[in-house]
Amino acid sequence: MASAEETHTAVEYDGVTKRFDADDGDVIAVDDLDIAVRDGEFLVLVGPSGCGKSTTLRLLAGLEEVSDGDVRISDTVVNEEKPKDRDIAMVFQNYALYPHKTVEENMRFGLEMATDLPDDEIGRRVEEAAGMLGITDLLDRRPDALSGGQKQRVALGRAIVREPEVFLMDEPLSNLDAKLRTEMRTELQQLHEQLGVATVYVTHDQTEAMTMGDRIAVLNDGQLQQLGTPLECYHEPENRFVAGFIGSPSMNFLDLSYDARSGVGTADGIEYAFTDRQQTRLGDHDRDVALGIRPEDVELAAESGPDTVEATVDVVEPMGRENLLHVTVGDTDVVASVSGEYDIEFGQRVRLRFPRDRTHAFDGDTGAAVFNRAVSTESLPEGVTL
Repeated sequence: MASAEETHTAVEYDGVTKRFDADDGDVIAVDDLDIAVRDGEFLVLVGPSGCGKSTTLRLLAGLEEVSDGDVRISDTVVNEEKPKDRDIAMVFQNYALYPHKTVEENMRFGLEMATDLPDDEIGRRVEEAAGMLGITDLLDRRPDALSGGQKQRVALGRAIVREPEVFLMDEPLSNLDAKLRTEMRTELQQLHEQLGVATVYVTHDQTEAMTMGDRIAVLNDGQLQQLGTPLECYHEPENRFVAGFIGSPSMNFLDLSYDARSGVGTADGIEYAFTDRQQTRLGDHDRDVALGIRPEDVELAAESGPDTVEATVDVVEPMGRENLLHVTVGDTDVVASVSGEYDIEFGQRVRLRFPRDRTHAFDGDTGAAVFNRAVSTESLPEGVTL
């Protein structure tokens, strides 16, 4: 993984905008985007459908033209460069393998068409990539004789043999079943560690983003919402959108009217007292605020307190180690993750605690973070590491 001290930039989006013509005016798919990808970094572009993440990748690949701004690869502006001249390799969602060619022929084809490399060098690269991916014994097969996971490995191998400056991956695991996706996530991470090549990876799956990325760029409506490490985006979201999108189940929000004199936020059936420190961040004027708390931070409470609310259980989802409780607090739906040992039933009334050191607050108008929960990390216990 790339360290924060590294200064070399493999990829840079500098004020990049992409507009598409439409009957009712221009559609802005990417809006004034600034992102720098470090050499050797694994950067994940994540967001809901239509947020602009695939367009962002296609602008880097040269499959779409930039409307404004510059795209750079290794400090060189590539806006006018053809895809074949950009020193990139792309892995697609649909594998894009030639059905009449063997695995080896699929992996060789791009090098044979786009380079002057001798046959023995192409063969060496294919053998090396196949060994790295564990598909050496599949080189004589055709794609219709391969499983989905094997096809994906071949598509990765075809990209690896190019030895590019940047790997581009557009939802490469979305056609695989859940178990195989998990296995391939691990393999991709190990592969990235071996190759050490800058990678830009697109997904709509925030679990993939959290588990795979050195950093993640959260997009919505063509705009960058936050760029940071997975834990930064999880624990210190810059706005309500990021807080709600990153994490599964997603963060709970209670829309409150904050009274600056009492330091209490209220809504129908809810009164929540903020700490002195939180009140300082909220300011000395009344305002609308969204209280945020993640399901795993919600606790069952035996007694009432300034940080408790009453709730009615609507649905119980037994997950084994935990129960996901879908409850109603006032007029708001809330999800709580509690121990799977509790026997909780539909319609039951429960008391929940929202520990005040684990809550977030977002401006009711702009959605910008007012404060985030306290985060602390601890070293591993002595003797655990060898």
